[in-house]
Amino acid sequence: METRTYKNSDERISLLGFGCMRLPLVGDTQEIDAEYAGRMIDRAVENGVNYFDTAYVYHQEKSESFIGNALAKYPRGSFNLADKLPTWFVEKESDVPRLFDEQLARCGVDYFDYYLIHNINEERTSIVERNRIYEQLKEFQRQGRIRHLGFSFHDRPELLERFANQYDWDFVQIQFNYVDWELQDARRQYLILKGKGIPIVVMEPVRGGALATLCDEAVRILKDAVPDASPASWAVRYAASFPEVLTVLSGMTRMPQLEDNLRTMKNFKPLSPYEHEVIGRALAAYKLASTIPCTSCRYCMDCPAGVDIPKVLMIYNNYCQRKGDPRNELTLCLEYDILGEKSQAHHCVNCGACTEHCPQRIDIPSWMRTVSDLVKDAEAAAS
Repeated sequence: METRTYKNSDERISLLGFGCMRLPLVGDTQEIDAEYAGRMIDRAVENGVNYFDTAYVYHQEKSESFIGNALAKYPRGSFNLADKLPTWFVEKESDVPRLFDEQLARCGVDYFDYYLIHNINEERTSIVERNRIYEQLKEFQRQGRIRHLGFSFHDRPELLERFANQYDWDFVQIQFNYVDWELQDARRQYLILKGKGIPIVVMEPVRGGALATLCDEAVRILKDAVPDASPASWAVRYAASFPEVLTVLSGMTRMPQLEDNLRTMKNFKPLSPYEHEVIGRALAAYKLASTIPCTSCRYCMDCPAGVDIPKVLMIYNNYCQRKGDPRNELTLCLEYDILGEKSQAHHCVNCGACTEHCPQRIDIPSWMRTVSDLVKDAEAAAS
């Protein structure tokens, strides 16, 4: 497994990190398939993966307990465990140690190797300041309960620069992929952190799976260049090709995804100038598909009206990527029907609760109306 060195130390971090936000589920439920996911963790460890990333809210607050149990069989010093403080649950200073101790207990560990203030945005910076979150976490670090302290980020570069300058950080986690290089100005975010010498942990390198599927034309461009490489491997290599990146997190759901990532990182080769040009052409084709930039992170859930927002957006994106298929409208109607009436877009009441939590700043209620109208038109055309 390719590794990167943490700053000027002898600490080696696997270039592939295992993200625990999209673990395999039991059937059509939200319950983690612990047996299957456990085999994936074991396979990852066997192949040199030593960085595992979880958070308080992942998988309806079950991810921490799962990964803690899955890693308990291994020596504590053989893996790096990353967890995140949910700032939106902090109402007073005493909430910080309460949540932190709860997370340690869930994971069954005495310390976190990497600990982050979760999903910093403009609103949450005031929560950090008002409740002395940084100061309290820094004290935990002095006590040896945190080895490296950082934050994850989904906002404007200007805020990243201000927050990065406000405190002393060991690392920062950002959304980084070849779509967001421009769309969310990941380029400037990268340069800000590079200029400060702060190691970067990459999240969403495959944009919630969107860059693993793309559209037919984009996939063709990539396959013509390197027939044996999956679209996902191109996205992972793109993120890993930047030298300031410490590790690239991948939220893997099935064993074949893990195996593909292991092949990519065990024989890692940075992208060549030609391959960067290929990605540029594939990206241009993908943009023409007019997809919604949803990563299926599910921060928008649960919807008060019962809409399964990520699945609705996924169905719409699938529709966009099939443009030119004479059966496209019929397929749209079938996928939408399988979703189930209670989860469909027309139940949206425009309350705005989802947009408040969306890291991508998607106008979700507007898209719910768009999808609902699209399906109505498709159903009318099919009848």
